[in-house]
Amino acid sequence: MAHTEDGPRPKYERIADTLREAIQAGQYGPGDRLPGENDLMATHGVARMTARQALGVLRDEGIAEARKGAGVFVRTFRPLRRRGIQRLAEQQWGNGRSVWSADIGNRSLEVDEVTVSEEAAPERVAAVLDLADELPVCVRRRRFVLDGKPVLLATSYLPMALVAGSAITREDTGEGGTYARLAELGHKPVHFREEIRSRMPSKDEAVRLGMSSGTPVILICRTAFTSEGSPVEFNEMTLDAASYVLEYDFDA
Repeated sequence: MAHTEDGPRPKYERIADTLREAIQAGQYGPGDRLPGENDLMATHGVARMTARQALGVLRDEGIAEARKGAGVFVRTFRPLRRRGIQRLAEQQWGNGRSVWSADIGNRSLEVDEVTVSEEAAPERVAAVLDLADELPVCVRRRRFVLDGKPVLLATSYLPMALVAGSAITREDTGEGGTYARLAELGHKPVHFREEIRSRMPSKDEAVRLGMSSGTPVILICRTAFTSEGSPVEFNEMTLDAASYVLEYDFDA
């Protein structure tokens, strides 16, 4: 029996280990059906709940997905490798490319559920953007869908005094996106700060991202600054943790 420092590991975890190793070895490829509850019960001599928990571990890790009435299958969606430094380089948005082009290659990206509004700045946003309480901000809300799978919810806040009348206040900001438009307005971002943490999703987030039960979200809060150190955008992003690999590649 496998043991840890705290004692024997639960049987369902050991069954999940066996299935995971089989997937990694290529015994089950993307889209293949995994052994069902009845199969695992017979093979490992366990109760249905134990078999169900084992499959649940793989679903929670994003390795497998359940299809109603069909079983549990090896996930076909390839996690997105988010290149945290390269994607924000000026050579991306400064040359008319989306920051996403550093991440997705030739994969299909769709932005839907786009809304743009003028709202009073929430207290937390006003603090980051160094605004007086409830001064108006432009709020851009989007959902990003990669290869048909929702992967990210994003809400950007920008001081309305800076962006009023510009393409930033429209759904389509044009080539290079928000940062290219800020540069045209004389507020080019030259420095970014990202803070990262994780939690379980709200019910609404889980539905909008099509997430499996038990999967956490990654929260990335990014602030963009001009050369004078003025904050010009605050972006709150909610990522499906099972859909992402976060990559940071930089010199010593």
